[in-house]
Amino acid sequence: MTPVHDNRPRQHPERPGVESWFLRANLPGEARSFWLKITTLGPTQGPGVAEAWCSLFDGDQTAAWRVSVPWASASLGVGQGPAAAVTLRAAGCVWTLGEGGGTTEGALEGEAGRVSWKLRFRRHEGHFGEPLCLLPSRRLVDAPLPRSKLLTPFPVAHFSGTLTWGDTQWEIEDWIGMQGHNWQDAHAPEYAWGQCVFTAPQGEVIGMVEGATGRIRIGGMTTPRISLLGVRYREHTYRFDTLVDLWRQHPTIDFPAWSVRMRGAEGDVYLAMRGAAQRMVCLGYDNPDGTRRYCHNSKTAAVTLRVQPVRGDGFELTSRDTGALEFLLPQAHIEPVV
Repeated sequence: MTPVHDNRPRQHPERPGVESWFLRANLPGEARSFWLKITTLGPTQGPGVAEAWCSLFDGDQTAAWRVSVPWASASLGVGQGPAAAVTLRAAGCVWTLGEGGGTTEGALEGEAGRVSWKLRFRRHEGHFGEPLCLLPSRRLVDAPLPRSKLLTPFPVAHFSGTLTWGDTQWEIEDWIGMQGHNWQDAHAPEYAWGQCVFTAPQGEVIGMVEGATGRIRIGGMTTPRISLLGVRYREHTYRFDTLVDLWRQHPTIDFPAWSVRMRGAEGDVYLAMRGAAQRMVCLGYDNPDGTRRYCHNSKTAAVTLRVQPVRGDGFELTSRDTGALEFLLPQAHIEPVV
């Protein structure tokens, strides 16, 4: 599928559910990153809302903003013609998501002051930049189950532009990141999600990984932890996405760390990610029924990835502080900021 197809809006104001588009990028060689989101929430009672989010990570210093507006004041749609793009407008922020990249600009104010940005990004050429779906089959994206859907239209992208926070301005030139899209009728009871783009000392992209471990609800029952993982290295994608082989999955969620060992048809994989609590933001994720879960998010996590293919040599990739790591938990383990 194409990025525009993967980014098209799926939820509606009159139907309970949650949908999010997000961007994140890291400054190569430093623990500095931004994370932007546009989210819609269709509650079981009352009008829907649209939200614009921004979180910043700069060493041990973090800040977060969240502005909510009526869904009716937002605009989410797909244009027409050969250069069609998804356009998202909410709370004064505007995103354009096309086939080869996109743009975003906006400004938010809150307890952390004022933040504004004007950014553009382009898809990484070749295999690493192609859209990624962690589900075992693309047909599951539009199927009733699983109810939580996750697509990554741009697994590896390059960002440029400016971001201003108070008196501080970040000149963003060729930061490396990604763009994702997810939707569900309600947030999962628990999950850990992670993504990392690995680079050589000279800045060349050499690999990427994205994966998740979580529990979902089916027919009023909560499942055991289920894990999905995708790895790209050189010109190959290694998939670990067989939902029924839970005995071949060994995940551990121990905040602020997540790890998983998996075995699949293509070999064995081990992924370990660890964030530092003082470098994370804690955000309230609201469900359509009014309940709340707590997102604990780092964009500067340490990552270790080991893969032993059935055929060919094994490899190991590491990153000191460019991993995107998110936990959704029933309770807040650090003080929520928004």
